[in-house]
Amino acid sequence: MTTTNRNLFYILLFFAMIGWGGSWVNAKILSNYINEFEMIFIRFGLTGLTMIPIIIYLKKSFKIDAKTLILVTLTSIVFLAYMKYYFLGTKLGTASLGGALVTSLAPIITFVILVVLRMKSIRKIDMFALVLGAFGVLTMLNVWTLGSSEIFVIHNLYFILASILWPIVTILSAQSKQISPIVFTFYLYVVTVLLDTIFFIDFSSIAVESFDTLFWVNIFTLVIFASTFSNTVYFLGIEKLGTTEVSSFIFLVPFAAIGLSALFLDEEIGIAMILGAIMTLFAVKIINNIRIFNKK
Repeated sequence: MTTTNRNLFYILLFFAMIGWGGSWVNAKILSNYINEFEMIFIRFGLTGLTMIPIIIYLKKSFKIDAKTLILVTLTSIVFLAYMKYYFLGTKLGTASLGGALVTSLAPIITFVILVVLRMKSIRKIDMFALVLGAFGVLTMLNVWTLGSSEIFVIHNLYFILASILWPIVTILSAQSKQISPIVFTFYLYVVTVLLDTIFFIDFSSIAVESFDTLFWVNIFTLVIFASTFSNTVYFLGIEKLGTTEVSSFIFLVPFAAIGLSALFLDEEIGIAMILGAIMTLFAVKIINNIRIFNKK
């Protein structure tokens, strides 16, 4: 890949991470209009439709075997639960805390699960990283100054549940070897929407008359920018640059969520949240051997 193309991908990845971070702000605003299952239906139904021409353009096959379809279904069940707690936590809590806590804690929990399943070995420095990550999470939750009644609130529980469920989605998705990751994601969205429609959606309760310009702007941003664009750039980035190099951009997501929450939602961002996010992300860097600055 030429230097020009590589730099272009860096720019695209930067905006993709901003999109992922901004999705927490979008979810917070949309929670004033729809519930978690309605959000899942609208977001991933529309995202699935927008992914079709992209998959065709990339010349990826839509063919899926029975084994992969079963894996997609299992992943969709967990993904549906993740999206529920992601949305409820954001609705009841703050987008900044959710974006910082979940996106930085989930990779650490993923590592722990892989170690328990003996799919990954653990080094002494990893133990240090886990302790550092734990302190980072506790700092983000501000346990050093708050009482137990303020710490063990329902939205914090939702965020922690989301942080546990996302690694399961990641590990299950990684088991798919027969189809392209972007095609797997497409089917993940399709099956999630089908399950959501069959078991949870009551279309008569959707207050369509309340959908104003603010609603549609956030839906558009969430679907086109945070989902279709960001996912496509991320998967292409892995193909063109490699997983290790693309992983370094993930560090932008929590800080994008924090910054955009302060800008658009007027959320108060404390030093504890920023410090805790830095500690947790540094732990992620250690356990995943991520190099933020690559030598030429």
